[in-house]
Amino acid sequence: MELSALSGGFDNAAHQSATAFRAIMNVTARPGVIETVSGAMPPKGLSIAAGSLLLTLCDPETKLYLAGGVDSQPIRDWLTFHTGAPLVPAAQADFALGAWEELLPLTQYAIGTDQYPDRSATLIVEMPELSQSGATLTGPGIKDSAQLSLPSLEPFQLNAALFPLGCDFFFTAGDKIAALPRTTKPESVTCM
Repeated sequence: MELSALSGGFDNAAHQSATAFRAIMNVTARPGVIETVSGAMPPKGLSIAAGSLLLTLCDPETKLYLAGGVDSQPIRDWLTFHTGAPLVPAAQADFALGAWEELLPLTQYAIGTDQYPDRSATLIVEMPELSQSGATLTGPGIKDSAQLSLPSLEPFQLNAALFPLGCDFFFTAGDKIAALPRTTKPESVTCM
């Protein structure tokens, strides 16, 4: 393990994790909203938002899959030191992290069962940028409609059709975070 893995966590864990958790819950409850999260200084290749989200939600019981470019030794070491989250194959993951293309196909992740729909994977998609434009979203937490830049449309429509099963999604870019729960219906064909 490199010494650099020992730094970059929350300086004030109680305050920063509570602030990040509030932002995470807000974007989950209000799909299409984009929040700013900070505190983490993860290794190169991992955004501040993704690092802050992982520091907040992961622990030694949270199974994590790293896809493609984020599956590097510095990121592995940083996550192991700061969260203790075990790294596992995609099919066993509670959380999966990577760029959109590297996370595909979505069929490799758990979608829950009829008895336990909560036993599904949450995917953290690292994006070049996030904006409140693109796909039109409807569903719980959205008054009329909202918009969010999604990397694609059809996979999210297919995922929403599985409800109450399916995956949930976070999108991260720099220090920005947004969410797309499985209850949200993406309806527009206008995508990023």
